[in-house]
Amino acid sequence: MTRIGQAAMLLHGGDREEARNRFGALWAEIGETGDPLQRCTLAHYLADAQDDPGDELAWDLRALAAADSLAQERPVDRGAALALAALYPALHLDLAADYVKLQDPGAARLHLARARGASGALRDDGYGRGVRAAIERVARQVDGG
Repeated sequence: MTRIGQAAMLLHGGDREEARNRFGALWAEIGETGDPLQRCTLAHYLADAQDDPGDELAWDLRALAAADSLAQERPVDRGAALALAALYPALHLDLAADYVKLQDPGAARLHLARARGASGALRDDGYGRGVRAAIERVARQVDGG
């Protein structure tokens, strides 16, 4: 997770290519069968590092699948369960934004509805307010304005 965080810092610092290279190397180590939390986190960041909307969608779908497998495979304590629940609105939001870029408003609306449905798990803090605001921004894009 530390190496994922270091590559994420590169991404947020604007070095998308180096971040993408490091994320790719980490994915080669972790793979499709690695720890679900690591797969979810890494796929989420790999999606953000993509230039092609189709590639971004593929990584966001992997992130969601890893979150689903984490929920099914690993017994989690209450705190971890709450953290995982709070991740779903952002995962569905990312998918909605991907489908907007790919000009698929039906799929975007589906994931917006799922993001809204899961948003009850968000706290009333900066992260929660940010995700809720982003859901509304993407909804306005889908609705044409």
